[in-house]
Amino acid sequence: MITGHGGNIKDLAKILSCSIDEIIDMSSNLNPIGPPENIEDIICENLVKIQCLPEPDAVTMRKGFAKFHGIAEKYVMAGNGTTWFIYTIPKAVKSKKVLIAAPTYSDYKDASLMHGVLFEHCFAKESDMFDVNIDKISHLAQDADAVFICNPNNPTGSIIPRDKLEYLIQKHENTIFIIDESYLPFVDQAEDISMVTKTQYKNLIVLSSMSKIFTIPGLRTGFLSATEKIVDKIMFYYQPWSVNAIAQAVIKYIFDHPERIEPFYEKTRAFIKKEKQIFLENLSTVQGLKIFDSSTYFILARLTNKTTSQEFCAEIGRHKVLIRDCSNFEGLSGEYVRFSLKTRQDNLNLANLIREAL
Repeated sequence: MITGHGGNIKDLAKILSCSIDEIIDMSSNLNPIGPPENIEDIICENLVKIQCLPEPDAVTMRKGFAKFHGIAEKYVMAGNGTTWFIYTIPKAVKSKKVLIAAPTYSDYKDASLMHGVLFEHCFAKESDMFDVNIDKISHLAQDADAVFICNPNNPTGSIIPRDKLEYLIQKHENTIFIIDESYLPFVDQAEDISMVTKTQYKNLIVLSSMSKIFTIPGLRTGFLSATEKIVDKIMFYYQPWSVNAIAQAVIKYIFDHPERIEPFYEKTRAFIKKEKQIFLENLSTVQGLKIFDSSTYFILARLTNKTTSQEFCAEIGRHKVLIRDCSNFEGLSGEYVRFSLKTRQDNLNLANLIREAL
């Protein structure tokens, strides 16, 4: 397990002898504009609910998600973040061998290891700008009973169009495809890419996170959508009261106001598009850094001047800015780093630090 997944802000604060609040965390993948209005108020207003047990199966959350996406409630599970689903799926579907589109999120591998499931990575190549090779995935999927695909992918930002995913799903009917759409709300025209509504496929599981887009990772909320048969298999391992009362109240509030969700998505996407353009323009003449195109707000880059990612992150960190050292992603060497955009001031400050460091 990669502890913390992003950079370790506590360790950096200790090294610099400063408080955590003084550090600008550009290693963690959260919405740069923050949560929607009123979320903190909703949390405060519902604190009294910790005195009672929450709904044991988070049924209200499930109904809200299903209604918003226009699918039947029987196809949906609400859970304690998508992480719980990731670690439960291999066991629930009795997988024997898992294929993982990589480099990617470490938990797919860790979930396989936890249950003693064989796994294999299908690595995208830098020469292909880390775009997933669908033919290679298809070839390797012949020997796997489950495939994990993060779409858009972390940390590369690459994305697979819906038609290519459907091609894989249709071609390999006996292989379950787990599509993690945790970062998809940040992508333009996400509704044309999402597989959430494709409930006709008997070998499809879609994971949807609320943590990243709504900036509420500490509440631990996420959803799984699949056929009723697959949902029943995973529900067998579901523990009552898995989603806490405050989390359920916040998600209920969000889905009780569906008219605010799409505008919030659009506001987020417009902000990312503009700020990413400005950030990249400020790095366009920098030598020693190769930047890869990203469909979302985090950006993967390779250091080309013999500086290691550890050295580079330490130098940036000296200025109380935390970025992601990607050397512990399988398939990436100690030359790769990831930047997650924040405010314009933070982004321009990082661009200046990068120029100075290189």
